[in-house]
Order: sequence, then C-alpha cells, then structure tokens
Amino acid sequence: MEIPAINLKAIVLVHWLLTIWGSMAWLPVSFAWGNFTILAIGVWAIAQRDSIDAVLLFLLGMIVTILTDIIHFGIYYPLAEITSARGRDLFHFSAGMAILSLLLKPVSCFFVYQMYRERGGDYNVNFGFPSVTRNRDTYQSIDQQDQPSSPANPFNQDEGSKPVRTY
Repeated sequence: MEIPAINLKAIVLVHWLLTIWGSMAWLPVSFAWGNFTILAIGVWAIAQRDSIDAVLLFLLGMIVTILTDIIHFGIYYPLAEITSARGRDLFHFSAGMAILSLLLKPVSCFFVYQMYRERGGDYNVNFGFPSVTRNRDTYQSIDQQDQPSSPANPFNQDEGSKPVRTY
C-alpha cells in the first residue's frame, strides 16, 4: 500500500487555521505562542526544500506540541465556565477546533516524517551520541589485499644506498 503524498503547505495551513480557531476563547497565550512558533518552523521547511534540518525540527516541534497541548487542555479546560449562550457556543467551537488540531497532529507527524525521509534523512533520529552498528559493508577484508609490484620499501630509499639519519 502506497502512502499518499501530502503537501507540507497543506499541513501548515490546516494547523495554522485550527490553532487560530482553537485559541479564540479559552486557551492561554502560551498555547498560541508554542503552536505558532512551530508553524513558523514549518514555513522555514517549506521555503528551504532541500533542508533536512528544517523538516526534522518541524517534526520534533510537532511532537512536543502534542504533549504541551495535552497539558494545556488538562489545566485550562475546567476553568472555562462561561454563562452566556454566545460565550458557551464560542467556547465549544474553540475547544472543538483545538481538540481537532491535537487529533490531527500525530497524522501530520507521520507525513512530515515521510518528507524527512524523502529529503534524505535517516530512518533513525541521531542525537549525536556514538552508537555501535553491525553494518560491515564499508570494511575491507584483510584476506584480499592488493600485492604491490615492487618489494615493500617503507622509506622510499634505494636498496644500495646508505640510510641517512636525521635528528
């Protein structure tokens, strides 16, 4: 089964719109700042089509905002007690859009990860720590060494000449 190609512009646009609608009524400013910062990194990933770093940073930011969105919802959802009918409707719309954005983020992360791989990223995320691998394709076998045509002369001297010592 082939994975459909989703444009990065569509992902950023959908999450931008849902973040605007989600932050209209009840979520704090930190929700909007966190999500809009990651969407700005998404714009950077759109602008630099060959950048692996931009897509990786956008992917990691989306993963972090999943966690921060859950924390925001858990802390601020019970505090939104609005008595008027118009305020209640605005709250329900805003909460629905924020929750929809949260539900779409794992799917978006999957597609952004596919874009990361298409741009040449590794299958595993490397944080710079040394790792031990069992890939031995780059090693040369010592059984099949090339034999030089002349005898080994490590100092490139004529065989009849006297060695010169330099101190």
